[in-house]
Amino acid sequence: MRQVDADSALQLGLCWLDAAEVEDADWRFDLLSQGEAQRRGVLPLGRADGDYLLLADGRDLATRMWASAQPHGWRLAVTASGLVEQRLVQANAETRVLQDVVSGPQGDDDAQTVLEISRQGLAQESNAVIRLVDSTLFDALKTGASDVHVESTQQGLVIRYRVDGLLQHAGQWPGLELAMQVVSRLKILSGLDIGERRVPQDGRFSIRIESRPMDIRVSVIPTLWGEDVVMRLLDTSQMADRLSLEALGVNPVSARVLRSLIARPHGMLLVTGPTGSGKTTTLYAMLGELPQDDEKIITIEDPVEYQLPGVMQIPVNDRKGLTFARGLRAIMRHDPDTILVGEIRDGETAGIAIQSALTGHRVMSSIHANGVFSVIERFRFFAIEPHSLAEALNGVLAQRLVRRLCRHCAVAEPGSAEPWLRLGLNDPALADRALYRAVGCDQCQGSGFKGRMAILESLVFDSALRTRLAQGVSPSELLTSCPPQLFRPMHEDAIAAVLDGETTIGEVARVLDPV
Repeated sequence: MRQVDADSALQLGLCWLDAAEVEDADWRFDLLSQGEAQRRGVLPLGRADGDYLLLADGRDLATRMWASAQPHGWRLAVTASGLVEQRLVQANAETRVLQDVVSGPQGDDDAQTVLEISRQGLAQESNAVIRLVDSTLFDALKTGASDVHVESTQQGLVIRYRVDGLLQHAGQWPGLELAMQVVSRLKILSGLDIGERRVPQDGRFSIRIESRPMDIRVSVIPTLWGEDVVMRLLDTSQMADRLSLEALGVNPVSARVLRSLIARPHGMLLVTGPTGSGKTTTLYAMLGELPQDDEKIITIEDPVEYQLPGVMQIPVNDRKGLTFARGLRAIMRHDPDTILVGEIRDGETAGIAIQSALTGHRVMSSIHANGVFSVIERFRFFAIEPHSLAEALNGVLAQRLVRRLCRHCAVAEPGSAEPWLRLGLNDPALADRALYRAVGCDQCQGSGFKGRMAILESLVFDSALRTRLAQGVSPSELLTSCPPQLFRPMHEDAIAAVLDGETTIGEVARVLDPV
């Protein structure tokens, strides 16, 4: 078979696609079966400008006549020699990997796969890719990972775990084909389109690991060498044990402030902090402080991470038109006492949430800002009237997570002034206090830390502070005029955690700016 080049393709009346254009196209085996494509030596492709049928041999008259007679109306094309055969082998390899996967119907937002993983099943699994995915999830759960990163690199596949907020290398395997097959399996489990490799996709699935249920949130993005996947692991079996302020490690002083804010029958309470700082878990813990038997509690979240007994929970679905703002309007017609808004992202949601707080409802929500006073600037960006915000807002919490010292191996050492200088503190009284150091043992996998705890900053609004806020003063002016009993800075929580032996100065310095 003589190779057809771009000039020869033009003479034959065929389109020419180079290797990059073929790679960028989607496979369209929904229009032509994979078996038929294999027999004919053709590859169906979908591009932005239409559907193509790529011919392995552009001079094969019988194949061209068959293709021209097909009702779909393909644009016939050729490419570099051997590329069609290579892509067909690749497609067949993916099919073999995925044929054992049990999945819900494609395109159904509510369909979820429930995957059973056990030690016995891992030992018996013969497919290398399936065994790699299942063992990764199994190992991630046993390690206590919150996220699993599956990365396609020039060398092949890299897997990393996020444990207690830090990424750890879990393994590396050569070969881009293996990386592609692992990503394809995860996409099938999540109900995603395995043929789409050019745009990000989000999905989910459920697993049971040795009878322990977990929800997996999946995000896929295209990268230079393929696609990367990040999986958020939500351990539903242990959530009830973590839904309390004590389990979160909240300082008793901050807990008293928080409970006083929760007890107010109406008004808005906000939790702020960066992504992954535990805001949602704190909001759930706040709901756990409420009397659920005689109150109507409704939440709207994106997504609903954990099911809460006695609480009506509504998942946001942007594709079907259920946004935070639209859902919040509907919630107001269901006579709620307490409303939890997963996140205030825009001015419309912010305005409805404030109106809800002003009309006698208790409203809790999260918002992205650096600190409690920065929240005010966020609402000004949303074009919210200062007077309305001042009337509605009861208090703001800012939160960070620090790793907890492992209780099995931490050791006490004599204190000194030097470590505290990392936090910008030069207090002789602190220099005399003993400090604890991370050592590392089998219980904490040698890291010296096990689990995380929340450190909080709190701001409570009284009538005088509301007046200042309504007058439109800047956050810095509000800070200077705020009495100490209304504002507890985050460093106070952090210092208390260090002195109690819960964490280290180095860990606090990692997440907080110096005083």
